[in-house]
Amino acid sequence: MSTTETTESRARGKAPAGERVADWADGRLGIYGLAKANMRKIFPDHWSFMLGEVCLYSFIIIILTGVYLTLFFHPSMNEVEYHGSYVPLQGQLMSEAFSSTLHISFDVRGGLLIRQIHHWAALIFLAGMFVHMMRVFFTGAFRKPREINWVFGFLLFVLGMFTGFTGYSLPDDLLSGTGVRFMEGAVLSVPIVGTYLAFFLFGGEFPGGDFVARFYSVHILLLPGIMLGLVVGHLILVVYHKHTQYAGPGKTNKNVVGMPLLPVYMAKAGGFFFLVFGVIAVISAIATINPIWALGPYRPDQVSTGAQPDWYMGFSEGLIRVMPGWEINFWGHTLVLGVFIPLMIFPLVLVAIAVYPFIESWVTGDKREHHILDRPRNAPTRTAFGVAWITWYMVLLIGGGNDLWATHFHLSINAITWFVRIAFFVGPVVAFIVTKRICLGLQRRDKDKVLHGRESGIIKRLPHGEFIEVHEPLSQDALHTLTAHEQYKPVEIGPTVDENGVERKVKGTEKLRAKLSKAYYGEESQIPKPTVEEYKEITSGHGHH
Repeated sequence: MSTTETTESRARGKAPAGERVADWADGRLGIYGLAKANMRKIFPDHWSFMLGEVCLYSFIIIILTGVYLTLFFHPSMNEVEYHGSYVPLQGQLMSEAFSSTLHISFDVRGGLLIRQIHHWAALIFLAGMFVHMMRVFFTGAFRKPREINWVFGFLLFVLGMFTGFTGYSLPDDLLSGTGVRFMEGAVLSVPIVGTYLAFFLFGGEFPGGDFVARFYSVHILLLPGIMLGLVVGHLILVVYHKHTQYAGPGKTNKNVVGMPLLPVYMAKAGGFFFLVFGVIAVISAIATINPIWALGPYRPDQVSTGAQPDWYMGFSEGLIRVMPGWEINFWGHTLVLGVFIPLMIFPLVLVAIAVYPFIESWVTGDKREHHILDRPRNAPTRTAFGVAWITWYMVLLIGGGNDLWATHFHLSINAITWFVRIAFFVGPVVAFIVTKRICLGLQRRDKDKVLHGRESGIIKRLPHGEFIEVHEPLSQDALHTLTAHEQYKPVEIGPTVDENGVERKVKGTEKLRAKLSKAYYGEESQIPKPTVEEYKEITSGHGHH
């Protein structure tokens, strides 16, 4: 519409068509008010917040490439004879699922690249989730009011693991079939109902003729639908609760210091999306993953050499590989403890991770809202728990690939298995103790820097011959950062006898809470911050260089 037409329409009291459409939509959806309230929302400018964006963008890439792949994949286990362009497998009998995956890889334009991008994006999504959750854990970002958002993130990670498992099981190649066989054995180990569960999953004896179609429905509909809902809920809560931020001048629990959503943050986020997409595309173009044509179709009587799951399922396999093959007979039934015990440990550990925010809140008794993040060193016990869990995870990851460690480094597989069995118990304990001591040492260094200043590297000789290093006082910003953290006091049981001399009964949960609180925030778990009096005394000239 020309300028003259626009002016004439306004003169007649009639708005341009675009404005009328916008007014119509706003009157029914409230878009203008919603945009006005949120388009200038402030986001902190810190690199660690990009970890969550990597997860989000990887998830979008997974959805986009997954839609493309569904156009060509046939989720059927009907047996066909292959006559595609990959010569070494021509004439071989295989399932339609495997045949269609070969067709995608060799005959669909860009099919192999899309497959690679889909698989690599899934790996990066879960790696991003892992690192992002560790960032949230170590900085205490899960505290009130974000406990539910922690649970949402945890569910996204767990569902991502199972979505990935069902995804790489779909091609029905020898590697994925071995993984499904592994899962079937784990399900069969469940007492009483294991056989029924296995028959339900596979529609009869393994491998049956239905599991690819069933996994396909779960992979493209059920799990992604739930995950999409969790992502939306997660983002809504992030906006509602506002962003956390690291301690610094001007930053409080009642404000956010950073950049507005429009135009600065959206421009940076858009560029970062294409950067993530580009990196994943480059990795996918140069690094082959899951070359099913080199493995061949699945046969129940064969197992591929060096069969390994994707990294995020490696620790669950490690649990079973290093567990002794214990079996007991109970009332005429054989209980395969070597598989069933790891199968029970796996969900228990996941549940412990999910409920940790509620446990810490109960231990501290802190019901306040927290929008300022902790430095990991200022929460030594929590940080030590996180490092211990990562150590345990990595130990089991070694156990899950014990055959590859043995062949690549020319080691005894029995020696590796026994190392993992010992490190399973010893490793997390050592990691906990060492991490806690390091955190306390860093706290002492921070206290010394506050009181004495920063080492300048300048050596000065005093009149009486003593050599000292000149310390420079810290800036006010640095002083604020090093002293902004809170220090909790351990929860006390309190007097057990009232003013009348009547002894009250102390509950076991109260005693447990007091012990845990002392372990978290006792004298041996945190270094007292320097007081104002100490700082003034030092900086006034007494003992300050």
